[in-house]
Amino acid sequence: QVQVVESGGGLVQPGGSLRLSCAASGSISRINAMGWYRQAPGKEREKVATIGSLDRISYAESVKGRFTISRDDAKNTAYLQMNNLKPEDTALYYCNAAVRTTNNKLYDSWGQGTQVTVSS
Repeated sequence: QVQVVESGGGLVQPGGSLRLSCAASGSISRINAMGWYRQAPGKEREKVATIGSLDRISYAESVKGRFTISRDDAKNTAYLQMNNLKPEDTALYYCNAAVRTTNNKLYDSWGQGTQVTVSS
């Protein structure tokens, strides 16, 4: 059983910054990858950034140069540093974790989401 919890969202002005956290817990043997996704009302959920083994990272084109994904393996936690935020970044941000458990099962787990609102 694996749980994923996001935190750090809030209201920020355009050009501001936020740092999101994603903590995975449970019977974790190894986290193969973690990623951040977002969904705005009336739109499809889209991938924002992912970080896999050996710190392999990918970003959506819309956030390159502004967002940075990182992880702390000791805490089973990933972060998303968001700088120079724009109104179009407003969305519910979800964390996904691809996890291998201690009994050697694979889970693809999602958190409940944290709201990011960019507005003056």
